[in-house]
Amino acid sequence: MCERETELWYVLLVQAFFYGAWYSVGGSLHCEYSNSVILHRPHSVSITEFGAVGDGVTLNTKAFQNALFYLNSFSDKGGAKLFVPAGQWLTGSFDLISHLTSENWPVVDPLPSYGRGRELPGRRHRSLIYGQNLTDVVITGENGTIDGQGSVWWDWFRHGELNYTRPHIVELINTTGLIISNLTFLNSPFWNIHPVYCSGWDEYGISYARPSSKIKINRLTGQTTSSSGIAIGSEMSGGVSDIYIKDLHLFNSNTGIRIKTSPGRGGYVRNVHVSNVKFHNVQKAIRFTGKYGEHPDENFDPKALPVIEKITFENINGEDIGVAGLLEGIEGDEFKNICFLNVTLTVKKNSKKAPWKCSHVRGYSQWVSPEITCDSFGESIFPEHSSDCFGLSENNLEKSSGLSRSPWLLS
Repeated sequence: MCERETELWYVLLVQAFFYGAWYSVGGSLHCEYSNSVILHRPHSVSITEFGAVGDGVTLNTKAFQNALFYLNSFSDKGGAKLFVPAGQWLTGSFDLISHLTSENWPVVDPLPSYGRGRELPGRRHRSLIYGQNLTDVVITGENGTIDGQGSVWWDWFRHGELNYTRPHIVELINTTGLIISNLTFLNSPFWNIHPVYCSGWDEYGISYARPSSKIKINRLTGQTTSSSGIAIGSEMSGGVSDIYIKDLHLFNSNTGIRIKTSPGRGGYVRNVHVSNVKFHNVQKAIRFTGKYGEHPDENFDPKALPVIEKITFENINGEDIGVAGLLEGIEGDEFKNICFLNVTLTVKKNSKKAPWKCSHVRGYSQWVSPEITCDSFGESIFPEHSSDCFGLSENNLEKSSGLSRSPWLLS
């Protein structure tokens, strides 16, 4: 198969700002959220000082690599800030801590927890913004945009013309104290943001045993016509827990929030709280998929069943919804303690599908419209099952005494 012209692999950074202190992690390798990162850095340089030109034509990969290599020298001096002024900054992949060659999307080894490339056996393309063993990293901007110009990658994927697994926009490995904020991610060649470790695929992820925990996703707005606004899994074999998703607005999308897994994954997804969500024109608002399939090879153990439990959806509103909930667990491995509280999803009038469909999923609901008619959600949250639901807000706990009120009066 012929190699692709590299000019098609460049990306645009528009009005983006990058802040960070880049140094090695000591101790835990879990991906944990921390709000202790201070945006002030004692050292600052502009990307233009390294010869970058924001005209949308000049390739600035070398300038980004050299700038970050220089700023890495301040990692033990309070950190540093790289300023990217307004403009269109064309670049290929760069490493947050290493000085690399000028290849645009270099090919690297697969992740040990995957055992192979996610889409093809063998190696994979490294992501645009990449780093590993980092602490105290902030990637932020004043409503800046990072455009992956990924349409050509999706064309190659759909036509079976890939040489290696596609790159992501951001991939950070073994990272703690990470904040990504005030940015727009567009047109990723594959996934937008891929935190690792955080994740794992079947027997490789089980063996690598790196869970992800204490992750917060706040104030996210976007759309996806082919996938999910937020997805947990399906590579969750290392375990996922203590995830907080709040103030989410998704529109014109295929699926809102999805949890994906499969026999053979093992691992767990537990203690997930989703709140203050608005959907508009979303085909499937909430979806659980217990038989997602897709295995790295034939050596996975089909008896390695995942544990999916204590997942709460609270204060969810939606209009022009195709299906409110498509909840499919695994026979003999029931998803449990799934809770819906104060959820109103207005289904399209011309929809011929039932608003809720459930199998091998059990939980509790309160103030939900349209009502979840599945027998496995027949019991209310209050007064006896609030302790079975993860992370219920104090506000709704206080309202639990007024059970006669309509759900739309509680939003």
